[in-house]
Amino acid sequence: MPTSFKINSPYNNLINLKVTPGHFATSSSHINAYIDLTTLKARSSEAKAVAKSMCSEYLATTIVDVIICMDGTDVIGAYLADDLTSSGIMCMNAHGTIYVITPEQNAMGQLTFPDNVIPMVRGKHVLLLLATATTGHTVEKALECIDYYGGVIAGISSIFTATDEISGYPIHSIFHAKDVEGYTSFSSHSCPFCQSGKKLDGIVSAGGLKEL
Repeated sequence: MPTSFKINSPYNNLINLKVTPGHFATSSSHINAYIDLTTLKARSSEAKAVAKSMCSEYLATTIVDVIICMDGTDVIGAYLADDLTSSGIMCMNAHGTIYVITPEQNAMGQLTFPDNVIPMVRGKHVLLLLATATTGHTVEKALECIDYYGGVIAGISSIFTATDEISGYPIHSIFHAKDVEGYTSFSSHSCPFCQSGKKLDGIVSAGGLKEL
């Protein structure tokens, strides 16, 4: 496995990307670097710093009722809900607080919500929170789910993104692919590593990296 390196956020020294160059596969693409966000999602001090950085994007937003967390960003979502509430952002929920929820995935790969959670989405202003947004596949699935259950998109935030917008919605992020020199994603059919016979270094999922 190639040597990893870190990229620090200019806004907070607790926030950094751990980058490992190589040949990796995700559920929707092949990439030439693994972006490790494990501690940013799981370590409370770092998750809190990420949430505070994201909060500033929504201070001018009128309403956020619910944060839908993808890619294991639940800890960040809880801190973000607290920061938004403390900043005075409006929500229309009866209890005057922001819901923090995560969709389930069925056997067909569709995102769903159980019956008891649907009222937290229907007619609510939704902030979609992700760890990464690269090909847009996960975001599009989440948007389809939110639309199906009657939610209204208030914003999309991701720690790392390789695109500025998906389905017409701007992606607010702390890090962009341009911060990682040479970062590229490919479809599995046009991956130059595969075409040259280079084997995968690992498989990337929302939970992290499994080396091969």
